[in-house]
Amino acid sequence: MRFPTRSVLPGVLAVTLLAAGSAACTYRNAPGPAAGQASAARRTGGGADLADGSKTKVALVPGGAHPYFQPWKTAGAAAKKTYGLGDVTFDETAEWDQQKQNNLLSTLAARGYNAFGIFGVSPTDINTTFADLKSQGFPVASLGSCPAGSTDQADFCLSTDVELAAYKAAKAAIDAMGGKGTLVHLTGNNVDANTQLRIKGVARAVKESDGKVKLLQTITDIDTDLQTAQKAVSDLLAAKGSQITGIVATAYNPAVAAADAVKSSGSKAKVIAIDDDAKILSGIEQGTVTATVVQNPVGQAEIGTWALALLQTKQCTVRDPGVKVDSGSFVVTQANVDGYDKARQAKTAELKTEFADKYLSCG
Repeated sequence: MRFPTRSVLPGVLAVTLLAAGSAACTYRNAPGPAAGQASAARRTGGGADLADGSKTKVALVPGGAHPYFQPWKTAGAAAKKTYGLGDVTFDETAEWDQQKQNNLLSTLAARGYNAFGIFGVSPTDINTTFADLKSQGFPVASLGSCPAGSTDQADFCLSTDVELAAYKAAKAAIDAMGGKGTLVHLTGNNVDANTQLRIKGVARAVKESDGKVKLLQTITDIDTDLQTAQKAVSDLLAAKGSQITGIVATAYNPAVAAADAVKSSGSKAKVIAIDDDAKILSGIEQGTVTATVVQNPVGQAEIGTWALALLQTKQCTVRDPGVKVDSGSFVVTQANVDGYDKARQAKTAELKTEFADKYLSCG
């Protein structure tokens, strides 16, 4: 199984008004709706004029229960209203099991859902699931994570560039350490392709220190739940706490556990977390957490739902099927903890422009 990290965005940004061009989706200034017409915000979705999305029913399906996905619920509900869609549902299995996710997807299709945004359980097997849904005529987005390897059978992947996000986190940790010392990396399931990319990103940052920073240990498989992460961090500090200058956590539960443990133990280790859990943001404000790298799950759900609607209605196609798009990652410190969400909202607006200009062809 694989576990993402979590991020919370307090609202879906206002929709930039755009319309479809002859070959690509281009901007226009939308006039106000005439009496009896749908509002401009409903009809236009930041890249194409969605003439009628009332028959589009989008299912947002995570790989299993995890705090990261909770913003998908509110983003999906907002997208349904904004774009006038037939329905947007959020549904998940209780366990991280690919066959159970496949069964859920089949059930949703039988209930009339005709477009799917999916975080696949198995990075190596999910392409089979994507291909099966596509063979039935359903548009599919890989949201929050791309399949392992170079092939994606979904129409597009909208996900954090996890290697880049981990690199940013490690660079922030090294800067906080004064460019030297001993770093520990806490992360998720070792067999997850995303975890391997995070390990690669942290290693790249350490390598750039020219030997001034030592990566003492990479601890994997501790994002199952908070208790597992807390025990791992407690054991780490008890055994090697005096050696540790910095901790970079690239998974949600280890990040929360590290923030709590460093605060309660009085450790001087610089903690760089992932995502914007309330404890982590409070730690940044208090100075017990140096920084965090937040992601954009609301942007994934909003842009994913909008693009799926355009594909389901046949108004647009994807120019390069399987294209990978970075949904964004952002370093948050005491300097910008109060206003960082503006940058994330701006990134979501930018994603609409990118899809309109680069990834979609709308005729």
